[in-house]
Amino acid sequence: MSDSAHPATPVPTTAPWEVRRRPGSRHLLRRGLTLLVVTALLGLVVWGFWPKPVLVETAVVARGPLTVRVSEEGKTRIRNRYVVAASVAGRMRRVPLKAGDEVTAGETLLVVIEPAAAPLLDDRSREQAVAAVAMNEAAGKQASEALAAAQAALELAEADRERVRSVQRTGTVSQADRDRVEGEAAIKAAEVRALEFSIQVNEFRLAQARAVLARGSGSAAGELVEIRSPVSGRVLKVIQESEMVVIPGQPILEVGDPADLEIEAEILSRDAVTIHPGDSVDIEQWGGEAPLKGRVRRVEPAAFTKISALGVEEQRVIVLCDLIDPPEAARRLGDRYRVEARVAVWHADDVLLAPAGALFREGNLWRTFVFQDGRATARTVTAGHSDGNLTEIASGLAEGDELLLHPPDTVSDGTAVTRGR
Repeated sequence: MSDSAHPATPVPTTAPWEVRRRPGSRHLLRRGLTLLVVTALLGLVVWGFWPKPVLVETAVVARGPLTVRVSEEGKTRIRNRYVVAASVAGRMRRVPLKAGDEVTAGETLLVVIEPAAAPLLDDRSREQAVAAVAMNEAAGKQASEALAAAQAALELAEADRERVRSVQRTGTVSQADRDRVEGEAAIKAAEVRALEFSIQVNEFRLAQARAVLARGSGSAAGELVEIRSPVSGRVLKVIQESEMVVIPGQPILEVGDPADLEIEAEILSRDAVTIHPGDSVDIEQWGGEAPLKGRVRRVEPAAFTKISALGVEEQRVIVLCDLIDPPEAARRLGDRYRVEARVAVWHADDVLLAPAGALFREGNLWRTFVFQDGRATARTVTAGHSDGNLTEIASGLAEGDELLLHPPDTVSDGTAVTRGR
C-alpha cells in the first residue's frame, strides 16, 4: 500500500522521557503577591487624586463694641515757641547756653549785645552840628524875649479890659469899644500861648542838634543791651552761637517749655472731614508700652499739597491734638518726636461683628463663606463700618455663624473644608 493510504501520525513535542509538571504553591503565591501590589498601587493613585477637604481657619461672628479710627503719622511740637531775636544793631557776645539748658522767665540771661557806635563826624559835619546848636540856642533866647514882650502886652490888654468893664456900669463907653478891648486881650493871650509852645519846640530842636554833635564818641562804657528769657523752660535751638555783628530782628535762639506739648498730625483731606474737635485720640509708637490719651483741639481749615513716598500728590490737613494726663514716662518726649495718632471718628457699643479677613469682594457685593457641616457655604452680606480688623455686619449673617478666614482660591460654594488645628 502506498503511504497516502494511511493518515499521518503527529510528532510528539516533548521527549518521551520528560514528565509534565503541575503548577505548585510557590508559583501561586508569587502571582497573588504581584496582583496585590498592583491593586495597592491603583488604590494609592485613586486615593491621591480623590478630592480632600481644604484645611481652613475659622472665626465666629459675635456682637461687641466697634470704634473706627483714622491712623496717620504725627509728631510732637511745643505749643508756644519763642524766637529770641536781636533788639538793636551791634556786636553780640557769644551765647553761653546750649540746647536743652533750663531757663527761667525774666531771670536767665540769654544774650548780651553791645550797641553799635555812632559813625564819626568829619570836620565839616562837626562845624555844621556846632552851628546848629548855636542857632537853636539863639532861637531859644529870641523866643524867650518874644514871650516876655507878649506877656507884657497881655498885661496891658488885660488892664484896659478891666478899666472898660468898670466904666461899662456907668454907661459912658460904647459897645464897639468894649468889644475891641475884649478882642485885643484874647489875642494877646493866644500869642503868649503860641510863644510858649514855640519855646518847647525849640528846646527839642536844640536837644536833637546836641545829640548830633555828640555822635562820634561811641557807646558809653557799660552801655549794654541784655536780653533775658521770656518764658521758663529749656533752650530748644541755638541759631547763632558765636560772637558776631547782628542787625535788629536777627534770630539768635529758640526757647520753650517741653512739658507743654501737642500732637500735630497730617491727615488726608478725605479723612479730615470726619474729624471734629473733641474726638478722642490714641497716641501710639511714642516709645512706651501703653498708648497715650489725647483729644482733638483743632482741625485747620486749609489743606496743603504733599508728595507721598510713591510720588503721588496728596491734599493733607493739619490736625492738632492735646495730651490728657500724660504719664511720667511721656515727659521724655521732646519737640518734633515721631508718633502715630489714631483719631476715633465713629463708635458703637453693640453691633454684629465679623473678622475683616473673612469678607471679600465679588463684583459690587460683599461675600463670605460660612462653615456648615464640613462644607463652605457662600453668602452675600451687607458690610458697614470697619476698623481694619473687625467689620460691622448689617445683614446676611447671624450671631454664632462660623466664617472661613482668608479662604484660598480653591474654596467655592459647597467645597469640603476642615478646620485647622
